[in-house]
Amino acid sequence: MYNAKILLVDDEKAIVQLIEMVLRKEGFRHIYTAYNGKEALELVKRHSLDIILLDVMLPDQTGFDLCPQIRRASDAHIIYLTARTSDLDVLTGFATGGDDYVTKPFNPLEIAARVKARLRRSVAAPAPARLEDSRSRYDFGRFVLDEFAGMLLVNGEEVPCPAQAYQLLLFLCKHPGIVFSKAQLYEEVWGIDGFGDDNTVMVHIRKIRERIEVDPGNPEYLLTVRGLGYKLVKVDA
Repeated sequence: MYNAKILLVDDEKAIVQLIEMVLRKEGFRHIYTAYNGKEALELVKRHSLDIILLDVMLPDQTGFDLCPQIRRASDAHIIYLTARTSDLDVLTGFATGGDDYVTKPFNPLEIAARVKARLRRSVAAPAPARLEDSRSRYDFGRFVLDEFAGMLLVNGEEVPCPAQAYQLLLFLCKHPGIVFSKAQLYEEVWGIDGFGDDNTVMVHIRKIRERIEVDPGNPEYLLTVRGLGYKLVKVDA
């Protein structure tokens, strides 16, 4: 984990220095810094990065514009760091390729915790696949999640699903009919205890519904249990 290559992209040098200091104290050794989009892209192309902490408001372009360019050259986890807090900004962050979204001001120890959580999930070795294991295929009638193939099928057709939304749906498929709070889902899928972000969970719930529901605004499978959280259920034909 601590050999991971991390890129900090922010035009506020004080923020970059603070985060770099905390990450180095946490044991990370390979940290690169950029203060604009051009510098960031050069580093992305030069190094095989694992984590990119990306500010939205950069002097030469926005992080929202930069993120798709990074995605074409790297599969690193991208965590937005920004003072822009509206729902539209959060949705834009995920839509442009971000994996997480943290608003300023933030606790730098939280950033370190999020980085570690991302890396833990990246290096965790999956259990050996057994093709005869029926639990690898979760059939809900209208949609099927094939864990070993890594595919979501809706009405028999493969539907692209972002990685984090897929992981969230997979967790719910493994626990049908059970209500989970936003905090529980955040901890199970994102792996960060105590730093749950309602927006992150809600955005990915919306992404799942857009793929599996006939009418995402009136869901039948992925239900909201008012005051408690969410649950995935099977619908009788």
